[in-house]
Amino acid sequence: MVALKQVELMILSKIPDACVFVKDLTGGGDHLEAVVVSSEFTGQTRVKQHQLVYSALQEAMSTEAIHALALKTYTPEAWEAAGQPV
Repeated sequence: MVALKQVELMILSKIPDACVFVKDLTGGGDHLEAVVVSSEFTGQTRVKQHQLVYSALQEAMSTEAIHALALKTYTPEAWEAAGQPV
């Protein structure tokens, strides 16, 4: 189990300009959803975007502190186009 703020900080350590939203899907702390918005995703495929986020969480994933992660990534432009506040 890992704290939501800790997950946010791990992602920010790899993607400093990101806006990160993390929530616990089951209440157990190991099935999470993360939404990450970053200009670093511009021009990258969705797979590359996810790989960047997973690289920040590699240790927590390998130790199964995070058992499952639903991940959504957006560029700031795509986030705004989805009707979300910037």
